[in-house]
Amino acid sequence: MTSRDRMLTALHRGRPDRLPVTVHQWQPYHLHTFMTGMTDIEANAHCGLDASITYFETEPEESCADWRVELRRASGPAYDVIETVIETPRGRLMGKQGQNAMTTWVTEHLIKQPEDIRLLDYRPVPRLNRAGARAVYDRLGDGGILRTFLCGFQGGCWQDACELFGAENMILATYDDPDWVHEFMEILLRHKLRYIEQNLPGMPFDLIETGGGAASNTLISPAMHEEFCLPYDKRMHEAVRAAGFPSVYHTCGGMSKITHLIRANGCAASETLSPTGVGGDIGDDETARQVYRDLFPHVALIGGMDQVNLLEKGSPKQIEKEVERLFSLFGSQGGYILSASDHFFTAPPDNLKAFARAAQDCVY
Repeated sequence: MTSRDRMLTALHRGRPDRLPVTVHQWQPYHLHTFMTGMTDIEANAHCGLDASITYFETEPEESCADWRVELRRASGPAYDVIETVIETPRGRLMGKQGQNAMTTWVTEHLIKQPEDIRLLDYRPVPRLNRAGARAVYDRLGDGGILRTFLCGFQGGCWQDACELFGAENMILATYDDPDWVHEFMEILLRHKLRYIEQNLPGMPFDLIETGGGAASNTLISPAMHEEFCLPYDKRMHEAVRAAGFPSVYHTCGGMSKITHLIRANGCAASETLSPTGVGGDIGDDETARQVYRDLFPHVALIGGMDQVNLLEKGSPKQIEKEVERLFSLFGSQGGYILSASDHFFTAPPDNLKAFARAAQDCVY
């Protein structure tokens, strides 16, 4: 089987020739610092991994009288600050992000007052760079699968809201003003549904990523997830499916207590099966078995590997042992793509090669 065939077989909950093995999004910092500036496609081939490439690039925003965006960058000794100022007919939104060589993070939320959410209705729908997506698909060939996001900070409406207003503020608002939270979710969902309708049909994507760690049971309760995430996730996944694509629900955090909700939201695959060492709650074999029983064969599974304590800091022998364990827990019946649970920044290439070799020995 080619890498593409192998991964698509697993996504359809079948048994490929061997265990597919990949990583979750190569980071530019790691490619530049540890992989001699390779592209993500080249890095997968170099390490012997099955490629799972994420492409999300929108064309430059056209001038829009109702949504005028100005970005201001200030350099600092430790990190840069990017200030976003958005002018709308009914008011201004202002926010800030920090940025260093590895990542970005929110330092000032765009939404500060409850009424600010109504300004988001002025946002134009981003236009996907369709030619760019097709070019990446052609370069990838049989080397793996092509994924994309939906517009926003992450695919899920709840994750978007937490980035825009703050996770703590959102949690408090579910108690203080649940109607406002639902209004916020509807505004965000409408924008994503328009993006799906206008951008996805006819594109060569194999998987659409939704969800986000803010919806994990590490951060919010299952009851809160059921009320404020599930209804919007279901509608989003229905739209993705109607456009001809499977969706993968990304839960970088605890997921053992919301498996029934993941099943109910209509996704085709669930990730990240994160262990406790990277902020998840799959801390022992029994929890892993319970998650597996709850999800498979209803959805395919992706993830499981501790990308910090093992891929970055572990030995090849430790990695090999963990690959064997994860295969026995999640992959023995097929429908499983072994992957780093989330991003890494300092993993030695030799560890990534050991990761790939160990998975290649897990055959069906």
